[in-house]
Amino acid sequence: MLEPRIIKALQEIVGKENITAEKADLLCYSYDATQQKFMPDVVLFPADAQQIGRILKLANGEGIPVFPRGAGSGFSGGSLPVGGGIVVVTSRLDKILRIDTENLVAEVEPGVVTEQFQIAVEKLGLFYPPDPASLKFSTLGGNVAECAGGPRCVKYGVTKDYILGLEIVTPQGDVIRTGGETMKGVVGYDLTKLMCGSEGTLGVITKIVIKLLPLPEAKKTMLIIFDSIDGAAKGVSAIIGGKIIPTTLEFMDAATLDCVRKATSLELPEAARAVLIVEVDGDKDLIERQARKILEIVADLGVVETRVAQTAAESDEIWKVRRSVSASLRKVNPDKFNEDICVPRSKVPDMIRKVEEIANRHAIPIVNFGHAGDGNIHVNVMIDRKVEGEMAKAEKAIEEVFAAALALGGTMSGEHGVGITKAPYIPMELDPMAVAYMTTIKRALDPKNILNPGKIFLQGEGG
Repeated sequence: MLEPRIIKALQEIVGKENITAEKADLLCYSYDATQQKFMPDVVLFPADAQQIGRILKLANGEGIPVFPRGAGSGFSGGSLPVGGGIVVVTSRLDKILRIDTENLVAEVEPGVVTEQFQIAVEKLGLFYPPDPASLKFSTLGGNVAECAGGPRCVKYGVTKDYILGLEIVTPQGDVIRTGGETMKGVVGYDLTKLMCGSEGTLGVITKIVIKLLPLPEAKKTMLIIFDSIDGAAKGVSAIIGGKIIPTTLEFMDAATLDCVRKATSLELPEAARAVLIVEVDGDKDLIERQARKILEIVADLGVVETRVAQTAAESDEIWKVRRSVSASLRKVNPDKFNEDICVPRSKVPDMIRKVEEIANRHAIPIVNFGHAGDGNIHVNVMIDRKVEGEMAKAEKAIEEVFAAALALGGTMSGEHGVGITKAPYIPMELDPMAVAYMTTIKRALDPKNILNPGKIFLQGEGG
C-alpha cells in the first residue's frame, strides 16, 4: 500500500482521471497471458515522456518498483507487477506521429496497436513485416520490449531488425534518444538494440522510429499436407535449400491437427500427420514460379494433399487452419503452458520426437505448432490444474523440453522472452559469466532495481 502523499504526488503528475487504486481496476492489470496474478498498488495512464519521467524520478527517490505495460498480452509474465508497486500503462501514447514515404521510416508512440500500424502503412504502399500472433491487440512498445517475431520472420526478420531509434525514459527519469533515422550509424554503443528485448527492465519506451519496406505486389498461400512430421521437416529444409525463402513456413504436428478436427468443421484428411502453410510474396510472376517449384520440391516427401489459394478468400480459408489452433487447444485440457523453444530448422523433427517422448513419459498431452522456417516451435503443455499432481508433471516436462532444445543447439525462447516464467531456467542456457555481465548492465543503469524488478533475473540478482 502506497502512502497517501505518494498517491497525491502521482495524481499531480497524471491528473486524477488518469490514476486508479480501485481493487476492481487493479485486478485488470494484475495478469497477462500466463494467467498468473500479482496485484499492483496503483495504475497510472501517463500522456507523454515528461509525465513518465516525473513518475520514475519519484519512484526512484522513494524506492517504489515501476512496471511498464502495453496490452498485457505477453506469455512470460514480463509486465506483471510482482511484489506490488506502480503499473505504468502506455495506452494513451497511441499516436502514429508520421510516416515518411520518401525515406521509408515512421515514428510512433508505444501504445499503437501493431495491426493498426500495419494497415496505416499499407494504405501508402509500404510494409511493416513483424507479425506476432497477438498483432490485433499487442502494441508496438511491447513488441519492441519483447523483440516479437511471428510467421513472417523467416524471410523478413524480427522486430529489432526494423527499429532504427527510440525515445526512452531511464529509471532515474531522464528522457534520452537512441539511434536515429539513418540506415547506418555507429556512433557509440548501440543502445537501440540493447533496449529491444530488454523486457522493460532498462527503460520505458516512449517513441519508436521504424524502418519500412515497399509493400510486396502479391502473395500466394499454400497448404501442404504430409503423412509424417519427418516429411514436413524435410520439406522445410528442401524449400530453403532450393534457394527459396518463403514469407512464412508454418507447421502443425499430428496432435495439433487432431485438436483442429475436434474443435472445428475444417476438413483434413485422416492420413494427415503434419501440415505446412507456405506463403511467398513479391512480384506476381516470381511468386507463381516459386509456388510451382515448392510443390515440385516436396512432391516426393509423403505429400497427402496440397491446396493452393487462388484468391484472397481462399488464402484466408487456409489460414483458418492455423488460426483455429489456439481456441481448439482448450478441448484437450483447460490449462495451457505455451513455451516457444527454437532449434536449428533441420533439428525440428528431432525436437518433435523428443517432445513426444516427454509427453508419453509424463502422461500429459503436448501439442506442437509454430514457425518451421526458423525452427521456432510452440510447445503447448496441456493440463488441468485442479487434478492433483498435474502441475508438478507439467513443470518437470517443461524443464525437460528446455533441456532437449538446448541439447540440439537451440534456445528456451525464440520470441516470448524470459519474464518470470523462464527466469529460473536461465542457468541452463547462459553461463555464469554471461549472466554476471548482464546483471552488471542492469545494476549500472538501474542501481535501485526499481524498473520491472524480478524479470529475466531472479529477484535480487538484477539490482
